[in-house]
Amino acid sequence: MRVDVKRVGAVEPWSAVKGRQGEFRVATLAAAIGKTSERKTSNRLAYYALLTFTFFYYARPEDLIPGLSVIPVEKIIGGVALIALIITLASGQVKRKLPLELKLLILLFAHLVISIPFAYWRAGAYVTVFERFSKSVIVALLVTMIIDDLNQLRRLFWVQAAALVITTIASIAIHHTDQGRLIGALGGIFENPNDLAINISINWPLCLAFFLLARGLLRKTIWTVGLLSMLLGVVLTYSRSGLLAMVGAVVICVWKFGIKGKRLYLVAATAILGVVGVGVMVMTPHYLTRVESIFKGNIAGSEDHGSWEARKVLLMESVEEAIHHPIFGIGAGDFGAATGTWHVTHNTYTEFAAECGLPALFLFLAVLYQSFKNLAKIRLLPQYREDREIQIFTDALWTSLAAFMVGALFASFEYHLFPYFMVGYASVLYRLTAEKAARNPQPTRELPTKGRTWNRFARGHSYGNQRTTKLV
Repeated sequence: MRVDVKRVGAVEPWSAVKGRQGEFRVATLAAAIGKTSERKTSNRLAYYALLTFTFFYYARPEDLIPGLSVIPVEKIIGGVALIALIITLASGQVKRKLPLELKLLILLFAHLVISIPFAYWRAGAYVTVFERFSKSVIVALLVTMIIDDLNQLRRLFWVQAAALVITTIASIAIHHTDQGRLIGALGGIFENPNDLAINISINWPLCLAFFLLARGLLRKTIWTVGLLSMLLGVVLTYSRSGLLAMVGAVVICVWKFGIKGKRLYLVAATAILGVVGVGVMVMTPHYLTRVESIFKGNIAGSEDHGSWEARKVLLMESVEEAIHHPIFGIGAGDFGAATGTWHVTHNTYTEFAAECGLPALFLFLAVLYQSFKNLAKIRLLPQYREDREIQIFTDALWTSLAAFMVGALFASFEYHLFPYFMVGYASVLYRLTAEKAARNPQPTRELPTKGRTWNRFARGHSYGNQRTTKLV
């Protein structure tokens, strides 16, 4: 009996089968590379758009270059970054959970939206929520979800710090003043002396971080000039709130970087600057009187113009409005219109409570608390002790957040972008450090009971379900 091999379907030679398997693997690999390349392209576009947006927000070149101010550059760049992020997330390649602080921020935004129908001036509340506060949510979302590695985060830090140094030096050189008080050379968010001083104060620790990380005499010198210029800038604004925030930032920096970090030259330099500062105040009675007015109010020569008493009245009115409208408040951005004062409360916390209700204040404080918690959890990871850069940036961000909370007691910043930049920074730094710890496991021991309790609560809300531990 003859068997027709062709009719029965003889097995193909192994070389042919192996060849087709190789082709299949190559095709699969090519498809995967194509998807990864597309994801990286979208993510890179979103990142550089975010980087450009940060530069425009802090450096404000549109106020310097003629004709650029008529183009909504920040909105265009922010929109590009957001679209690129949406494309990246929609591709499914980035499987990254929203951290707890971002969920709380989104919940805060939802509460502000719900409060609009109950506002004293609905149109004003709508504009404040959707044209101002929504940008804060988008910025925090972009910073948190776009950054993939420490190099990208460092570059974003550098752009922000360098922009503040340049703005401060330009403001001192051009020296535009308002009743003798220095204002930002480029206007915008720095046109008010208090806003300029607060921004300088909360970014000063970040500039100090780059000074500590800088290599070479030239870079050290550049950052030294920047740090000294920022201190001078705060003094020239005659801003009492900015001065308190800067003093807080300097004291914490000296403790963390100088004393605990065993950098005695920082302690010595701070002592010298302190002596010089006291000497300047003694030789400048006007400035000394201005500082005394922080505690004594409208004293002779302080040029307070009744500001201390007026702010006290505004503070009490904001507390009363918060008590009478505890759930939804009187409307985002409506305090001045509702009370007839046409002024902000000069206190971020009471203004949030008065305008948006106590839930908004609690959510805002919860977002800040979670940011501090992220930085505290970084200190429990081995990389905090092993990686000098992570250690310095962690302590600098902690100091910046602390300085912001001090400054927020004397100014209204709840609808500004810069606090939400810091929230995103703290979130990203924790994620990157935790991911690095997961890739390089170290001998560890369990946290105390308090730490384990927090971990069980936060698990599922933070990056991965890794167990926060510290070195033996």
